[in-house]
Amino acid sequence: MRLREALRVRRGDVVAFVGAGGKTSALFRLASELRAEGWRVLATTTTHIARHEVDLAPFAAPLAANVTHETVRQWLNEHGFVFLYGALDPMHDRVLGLHPDLIAGLVDSVNSDVLLIEADGARRLPLKAPYEHEPVIPPDASLVVPVAGIDALGRPLDDEHVYNAARVQERYGFPDGAELIPPWMALTIRDPELGLRGVPESARVVALVNKVPDTAYERRRARRVADLILRSERVEAVALGAVQAAGDDPVLERQRRVAAVVLAAGTSSRMGQSKALLPWDGRTVIEAIVNRLVTARVSEIVVVTGHRADRVSAVLHKQPVRTCYNPDFAQGEMLSSLQAGLRALPDSTAACLVVMGDQPMLDGRVVTRVMTAYAGGQGDIVIPTHRKQRGHPVLIDRRFWPELLALEHGAPRDVIQQYPDQTGLVEVDTDTILRDIDTPEEYRRARFLAGLR
Repeated sequence: MRLREALRVRRGDVVAFVGAGGKTSALFRLASELRAEGWRVLATTTTHIARHEVDLAPFAAPLAANVTHETVRQWLNEHGFVFLYGALDPMHDRVLGLHPDLIAGLVDSVNSDVLLIEADGARRLPLKAPYEHEPVIPPDASLVVPVAGIDALGRPLDDEHVYNAARVQERYGFPDGAELIPPWMALTIRDPELGLRGVPESARVVALVNKVPDTAYERRRARRVADLILRSERVEAVALGAVQAAGDDPVLERQRRVAAVVLAAGTSSRMGQSKALLPWDGRTVIEAIVNRLVTARVSEIVVVTGHRADRVSAVLHKQPVRTCYNPDFAQGEMLSSLQAGLRALPDSTAACLVVMGDQPMLDGRVVTRVMTAYAGGQGDIVIPTHRKQRGHPVLIDRRFWPELLALEHGAPRDVIQQYPDQTGLVEVDTDTILRDIDTPEEYRRARFLAGLR
């Protein structure tokens, strides 16, 4: 996935990179991608940047008193990517940045498509806690990208390895020199006084966990950090990748909040009793399903109830779920239950997994595969298949929800079928995605296959 796609950069954005672990590399990688697509890219810094790094731009110049907006427009026309700075600092072989007041309105004034800003410094360390005067984010920044290097994990929490480590220790009581672990990194990045310090209220926030090797182990570690960062609703998404990697796709995954909507409202007329409340491995069917979703670490679980709603809610009262009641459950339509579940999800939810409430053999590995395909950009709708048969759970990005909520009758597939180019099919090696328990015979067979008496 390209960095532009992972950050969801839009024309007119003012993008500020803060933190540590690859800000400059990320800025120049993004600038290169945008320029290759024909964007007019303006870049600068509000702090300072090494002279040799500025030389990576096709054209760099100080924004001197005699430089007019028309001059900058001409530079953009000629070079496509222009880096502006305040002045040279030859003693330290660096350039000094622009004051935020000079940046305000610059995008429109020079007719650039985007303005990229390095708004922080970190002495090339992989993780940073800012001092009181940092970072220097312009008030009109529309996208802020807190950056951290995954290589900080396992290193001592001290000033040799973490910029301003004492600030992290002071805020959270972590011992000096202790080995940095994923929760500590995530806390530092998402903390409003640390990694999110000075972010304008109106700005979107997409974190970048950088230097992630493309191995299963490192991806799992990075996902753990992303999962913990996303506990702050201030953060829209977390990109995992390595911006200095070769090739066109430096981002491995774009992690977002994926919730699960479990449809358990039906009357179970063919079964003769509530399917959700049937025994399964020492608990109920609905508890078994919820347990698999908890293990998969979805951001939220909403169970839609209807028939036997009080009893279903009662068996789930100790589980980390919410229930919502579908008053139209007796009509027997999946659509009304899904609509009730979607309305119950927080605004920060990026996508939902539609989970059937009568599939106790739900495989947590399938849930993970579907969510990973979504994070990897394989589709905004993701459907598991077994021998080319489609099953559940189905993942649906939030952008399709208005159409689902507008349907007055029919089924979710009526929307899904309109977007074949946006749908990713993930082949799995288990037929559990196809198995439900509509009848007593199907229930007995499912128990037999699961090794239950």
